[in-house]
Amino acid sequence: MKDDFVVVSDVVPGIRSDAKYATSDNFTGGPVDGYLANKVVGTTALCEALERAHGKARSRGFGLLLWDAYRPQRAVDAFIRWAEQPEDGRTKQRHYPNIDRADMFKNGYVATRSGHSRGSTVDLTLYDLATGELAPMGGDHDLMDPLSHHGAQGITELETSNREFLRSVMESCGFSAYALEWWHYTLKDEPYPDTYFDFPIA
Repeated sequence: MKDDFVVVSDVVPGIRSDAKYATSDNFTGGPVDGYLANKVVGTTALCEALERAHGKARSRGFGLLLWDAYRPQRAVDAFIRWAEQPEDGRTKQRHYPNIDRADMFKNGYVATRSGHSRGSTVDLTLYDLATGELAPMGGDHDLMDPLSHHGAQGITELETSNREFLRSVMESCGFSAYALEWWHYTLKDEPYPDTYFDFPIA
């Protein structure tokens, strides 16, 4: 693995991970190029900030569960190829019910040059430390829909509160939110702001 990149759960105690793009549980419906193992990888700077965030989340009985962080450029390229294929309907209802797959890029849900490939952007949620269950957040990972936006209407008071708590924790630890995805945060002082890496996660 590249110097200065580590498996997050190896260095941040209590953080859980479920690398969605290493599985079939994602908008493409299958494992994505570059994800050879179910591991979430990031820069050491990302891990230091996540350790602080995890500590703050514990104050309300939550831990952090990561879905993605570093994303090889080859995975992004695979997303582009997938979006150019004819619609087969396999993942549409769950992940992009109200748009065409080709519109994911235009609408800002997927980027051809992703901040994830710089190693200090993370997709994550909260889990209950007592039960291990995921906190209700009003929509799942990679739901490309206005329901996923910060400030979305149509979710419950508890879901809104959980989103706001996650955002307050992440922003207090040096992250910026992304308006269209409640789960997506980028480290403001990222160490590689102009570098898009492409080594596989193995």
